[in-house]
Amino acid sequence: MQNKPSFKIEFIALMASLMSIVALSIDALLPALPEIGESLGVTTNHDNQLLITMIFLGLGFGQLVFGPLSDSFGRKPMVYFGFGLFVIASIICVNTNSFEIMIVGRVLQGIGLSSPRTIAISMTRDTYSGDFMAKILSIIVMFFILVPIVAPTFGQLLLDFFDWKAIFNANLIIGLIIVLWFWKRQPETLDEKHRVKFRPAIFITGTKEFLKYKEAVAYTLVSGFITGSFMVYLSTSQQIFQDQYQLGEMFPYIFASTAFSVGFATFTNSRLVIKFGSFNIAYYATIAYAAISLLYVLLFHTGQNPSVHVLVTFFLMQFFAVGFLFGNLRSLAMEPLGHIAGIGAAINGFVSTVLAVPIANYIGSFVKTSVLPLFIGFSIFGILSLVIFIILKQRRKKLTMYN
Repeated sequence: MQNKPSFKIEFIALMASLMSIVALSIDALLPALPEIGESLGVTTNHDNQLLITMIFLGLGFGQLVFGPLSDSFGRKPMVYFGFGLFVIASIICVNTNSFEIMIVGRVLQGIGLSSPRTIAISMTRDTYSGDFMAKILSIIVMFFILVPIVAPTFGQLLLDFFDWKAIFNANLIIGLIIVLWFWKRQPETLDEKHRVKFRPAIFITGTKEFLKYKEAVAYTLVSGFITGSFMVYLSTSQQIFQDQYQLGEMFPYIFASTAFSVGFATFTNSRLVIKFGSFNIAYYATIAYAAISLLYVLLFHTGQNPSVHVLVTFFLMQFFAVGFLFGNLRSLAMEPLGHIAGIGAAINGFVSTVLAVPIANYIGSFVKTSVLPLFIGFSIFGILSLVIFIILKQRRKKLTMYN
């Protein structure tokens, strides 16, 4: 741990790049969902959403494996093992004619990609702590968000010149370049003396240790609520703008604008978090998240869609609030878990992601002819998140009084 924390530009770029393989594998595929579904004989648009949500299921379960293993065997070997699994899963995806096998391949892709995603956070926690860690995570997320801005356009270009299989192949090549960079330039961050001897019971003991920290559990739940409602947008956005608004050709640009909103918020957060604290910023961002979605529900409760300009404006405001939440929630949950950073990041990611998948699948099933169900989902989980934050705020006040 650094006594005098400082920026390491290449470290930040590497961690963001490791996480970006995940974003690229999800967002570059969005424009191709109808073509993939048609190629594999899918008859219901809603089923295409599974190509997005199932990779998250794999991400959730994979973190639970790679996080604890990285505490025992080091961070870097787990990245290599996870990427190897991602390669195998990608080969399955491009060589199948079965939608069911494609779903299996996407789950396996998620399991493999959970390794660089989790390890990036663990390595950041190995290196930084406190609000400075929140600042670093915000910067990492800011660079990571650049990928969703360009990924759908990148996917559309590949689709225009080749076919949907080219997207999987391009992701593999980019991932290989990143992993080679990581192998060559990034030192191991977990010293031998800090490693935990591996034993099967580590999963149980690590979970028990995690559960001792009630605030970490609470922030993980909030992360799941926010991730779940956000995941609905990821899995239905192409359907909304192509089917409901007949704007299929504009979809990459609309998606880029909402991703930019998240990215700008994370950049702003990196400038403010040291001054105002990650808890305070996340608390007010949760209020904004709930309020914006409730306003939409009140204004358009009939279910009739507003103009695309109004809808995009609401999305921009909603995801600007999200940008202040992702990095801060992960940082707040990880803060007391430095001694079990690997399994701590794994459990945090597992619970928040696995909680998010059924939320996304359920709400997404209602997004057919109207965007209203999406914002109802935002509202419900925004309010639940706010309730948890209010409880945490009262708890903090009591602890301050006693101290």
